[in-house]
Amino acid sequence: MLKDITLGQYFPGNSFLHRMDPRMKLILCVVYIVLLFVAKGITSFALIVLFTAGIILASGIQFRTIFKSLKPLIFILIFTTILNLFWNAGEDGTVLLKLGRLTIYLEGVIRALLMSLRIILLMAGTTVILMYTTSPISLTDAIEQLFAPLNKIKIPVHTFAMMMTMALRFIPTLLEETQKIINAQKARGADFESGNLIARAKALVPILIPLFISQFRRAEELATAMECRSYRGGEGRTRMTVLHFSSRDYIAVLAVALLFAGILLLNRYLPFYSI
Repeated sequence: MLKDITLGQYFPGNSFLHRMDPRMKLILCVVYIVLLFVAKGITSFALIVLFTAGIILASGIQFRTIFKSLKPLIFILIFTTILNLFWNAGEDGTVLLKLGRLTIYLEGVIRALLMSLRIILLMAGTTVILMYTTSPISLTDAIEQLFAPLNKIKIPVHTFAMMMTMALRFIPTLLEETQKIINAQKARGADFESGNLIARAKALVPILIPLFISQFRRAEELATAMECRSYRGGEGRTRMTVLHFSSRDYIAVLAVALLFAGILLLNRYLPFYSI
């Protein structure tokens, strides 16, 4: 399961999304999240599915990589589906099945599927737009420049951007080290799969303790390395790559604007099974 978590990974490439300005990708990612919650019916969700598929194709990321990254969400998807399965829009709901006191409605099934689809699109779209196609350095520069006006009120934007990017950068390293510790403990005879819930929780102690120790050691080594390189924050620092908007960024803005207009029109005139 750990090897399926791809959060924080960057896949180098030369696709349309890779060459976009990271500031524009950050803005469009926020707009994309808003659109997911603006969408209400099957038709508007279908439009977002087509748009997300186009994003994945434009990024050059394989679909199986996206599906692989969704495996850790299986529990959340199942929980969301069950939670919305028995929802009814009113007295005129269409009954599909009765299980004792529980009644499953057609509206509940559609709502459960759309809510699960929203989570899938949220994960797939944001990771492709922002994580998979944007290097940590570019992401840091984008966050710092977008929130630069906050420096006037003494908010250390560069520090926050650096901390966030470093946290995302070391997620794959953390997962890899966790897997190594698990394999080492299994080789010593540790059992993480048998027993009740309390026994399994206690079995995680031999994993968590060395993991925390190694991460504190890594953080100290990183801090020492940054001090040796005379790192003093963002004030007065220059950048090797100067960010600038290009024609592909305006094309992306136009595509998202058309998507926004399409969703609003579909919500108003074709609200097929709106949630």
